[in-house]
Amino acid sequence: MSEVYAVRRGLLRDRCAAVGSAAALVSRPANVRYLAGGAPPGAVLLLGPGGDVLLSSRAPGGDPADGRTDDQLRVSLLPASDGDPVVAAADLASSSGAESLAVEEHHLTVARHRAMGSVAPRLRLGDLGATVEQLRVVKDEEEIACLRIAAEITDQALGELLESILVGRTERHLALELERRLVDHGADGPAFATSVATGPNSGQGRHRPSDRRVEEGDFLSVCLGANYRGYRCEIGRTFVIGTTPADWQIELYDLVFAAQRAGREALVPGAAYRDVDRAARNLLDSAGHGGGLAPWTGHGVGLEIDEDPQLAPAAMGKLDACVPVTVEPGVHLPGRGGVRIDDTLVVRPEADGGPELLTITTKELLAL
Repeated sequence: MSEVYAVRRGLLRDRCAAVGSAAALVSRPANVRYLAGGAPPGAVLLLGPGGDVLLSSRAPGGDPADGRTDDQLRVSLLPASDGDPVVAAADLASSSGAESLAVEEHHLTVARHRAMGSVAPRLRLGDLGATVEQLRVVKDEEEIACLRIAAEITDQALGELLESILVGRTERHLALELERRLVDHGADGPAFATSVATGPNSGQGRHRPSDRRVEEGDFLSVCLGANYRGYRCEIGRTFVIGTTPADWQIELYDLVFAAQRAGREALVPGAAYRDVDRAARNLLDSAGHGGGLAPWTGHGVGLEIDEDPQLAPAAMGKLDACVPVTVEPGVHLPGRGGVRIDDTLVVRPEADGGPELLTITTKELLAL
């Protein structure tokens, strides 16, 4: 894997050179991990004339959840635990002869930016922007393999919950059980806060579980995902509890399912982000639910659960192959509940079978 990280850092170095910067400082944690393989919390990565250096207040390797740092990467431990790696990196870049340094201004605070200028007043600080995030959009097969395992773990955890007795249990209890099952099956932890919503709460995006108890006839919507070696997936499903679904539940479920299928089928290389959103959104809008829809139909996943691209009405750009995204339309009817269906998929060309579905738990409307 060392070669993979070296290639990634080389691509970043080339992009920096193209805009006239010989050095770059990466501080956003997911970006550091992408380029370094792993790092303790708070570590930063300096790409400069003196070579690539990971600066940290503590040695790597203490927590598997932090990943494994590239063996070929030089690590510089700060002498004091309260030292700021960002400031130390600016000092090192200046002393190594760099005249300019591109930094992630969207991640740094104003105070840290000023502190860098104070220790290296002759160093010109520029903006690296979202350069690393752009590199992260297209995943290699190693990354997709991690996402595939994360999805398998998530499917296992959800499948086991569906075999248990649900009536009378609280949303909060079910969410905690799902997160425990994720870890039991090999996850580093949940990819995000697990959402369980019942009855009138169902169908809401990222609903925070409450003490409401599951009742017969409820819609039950769940949204969860596993974090495996830093890579995060997402699945969302909706079920009916303990009885045959009512007509309105079947009608609403079929509508959301059709919208989700339309979004999935639109995931082809070269498709505009906004067109994928439109494929799902138009069906829900035509049925009279446009006013309450989420601002996006899906988003990229990887080292973060919500990353580029955004599948939204105003999003600019087009899909590439090997880009993992969610497709997650939903409708919530205030006071009654609703439906959300959410999958993680990888964009693939038609010659390779089209979009690869990672989360495979059934989307049939089950009565549990």
